[in-house]
Amino acid sequence: MTWNLADLYEANADAFPDRLAVVSGDVRLSYGQLDQRATRLANHWREQGIGEGDHVGLYLYNGHEYLECMLAAWKLRARTINCNYRYVAHELKYVFEDAQLKGVVYESELAEHVDGAMVPSVTYRMERGPDYEAALAAASPERDFAERSDDDLVIIYTGGTTGMPKGVMWRHQDLFYAALQGGNPGGESFRDPVKMVEQLTINGDGLHIHAAPPMIHGSAQLASWIAMLNGGVAVVVPGKRFDPVASLTACANEAVHSINIVGDAMALPLIEALRDNPGRWDLSECNVIASAGAVLSNSVREELEALIPTAMLLNSFGASETGHQGSAFYEDGKAIWYMDEEHTCVLDPDLNRVEPGSGVVGMLARFGHIPLGYYRDEEKTAATFKTKDGVRYVIPGDMAMVAEDESVVFLGRGSVCINTGGEKVYAEEVEEVLKAHPDVFDAVVCGTPHERWGARVEALFTARTDTPDLEGIEAHVRAKLAGYKVPRRFWVVRDLNRQPSGKPDYRWAREHAAQLGAGE
Repeated sequence: MTWNLADLYEANADAFPDRLAVVSGDVRLSYGQLDQRATRLANHWREQGIGEGDHVGLYLYNGHEYLECMLAAWKLRARTINCNYRYVAHELKYVFEDAQLKGVVYESELAEHVDGAMVPSVTYRMERGPDYEAALAAASPERDFAERSDDDLVIIYTGGTTGMPKGVMWRHQDLFYAALQGGNPGGESFRDPVKMVEQLTINGDGLHIHAAPPMIHGSAQLASWIAMLNGGVAVVVPGKRFDPVASLTACANEAVHSINIVGDAMALPLIEALRDNPGRWDLSECNVIASAGAVLSNSVREELEALIPTAMLLNSFGASETGHQGSAFYEDGKAIWYMDEEHTCVLDPDLNRVEPGSGVVGMLARFGHIPLGYYRDEEKTAATFKTKDGVRYVIPGDMAMVAEDESVVFLGRGSVCINTGGEKVYAEEVEEVLKAHPDVFDAVVCGTPHERWGARVEALFTARTDTPDLEGIEAHVRAKLAGYKVPRRFWVVRDLNRQPSGKPDYRWAREHAAQLGAGE
């Protein structure tokens, strides 16, 4: 038996087939039922010509189908590609081309975007709904698949901070240890797959985990699979929008132990729902609320802890390229980040370890179980994955210092990236679209602090006319980019500061946008 994720799940399904695996609205699937549905889907895909090494795009909202598709692909030694359902056609086409998709599963209401993104490599497409269910019903339930390997790949596409989305290539075994907590969240990782399944069988029902973010993001996918590889339950709220009332109801109904959220953007609606409905939900089984992808501010964290006193609030850090790297505790209102020393360190520009208390600003790095690199992008792989003295590191761009007590002071991404509600917005991409409008001469896009979203996307631009069409400019951007990338405020300015090199002065832009915003 290998550490291949399909092998591990099938072993769990064989050991405890009747145990609950997934709750998705009104749908409840046992380990055996989910396994059979994924097996039927894999056999259907194989009949359509999808096999080892092929890529199937998932342009889907949250639901049990997302997890079924992932498992079906792993059974075939294929890979799913997460496609952001907020993307419009040309953004989607980039991912289709870059990932060399052979198939795509999508929501019926997104069919027009799929039509506009089609590329020659896509030979198979399927809508979620009646067609999906009919294909499963007609397919074989037999598990007659080829032998799998620890070296099979999982690919997670990330918007990242260095431009267009890119696919992070993980070996199954590396992902299991780096991002899926070794089958034993909060404890020592399992080292023998057979003994792991035996132990999970003895332990009985495992962790119930609710991933609130969209499964288009790696953190939600991984949280759900942590639950099922631990013998627990993945609790999913179907649909495309985060609904705090629906999430809290699901957590209470399913006695959820751990909730995965994205920063204040999700914490604040949860707080509002709890305030408006005192005593409505029994959340006494909730032990952990973990924020990944965006930081929980201290005041929001304290308020949520007061409303759910059984829960420990964690600010976690990591990336699609690293998996989990550490968590934060708070001291005098300041976040102090502790890293997992087994696989995480802070390096200086020469790839030497930063000494505690030195005051040197370094780069967070991971070693050991790390990805192979970026799919079809040798240049970015070489820039992010470095080797020194025989040790290979992944360095995705997070900056940090190491205090004397060896705690980590986390400083954030060094590259130009706006993190708004857990979504990453690359400023230059928005600037390029803005400058394509005839009324815009030059533009700089930045993020300013926002109490709910963490950062608000704002645009400062110089105009070619005394009366630029602001509504037309916004409509132009909205037609070209996903909604979360569209600036929430547009400021017409006389001049844009630039550095001597000619590059935009983003610090000036942030400060100036904040000053303009203060006076509206």
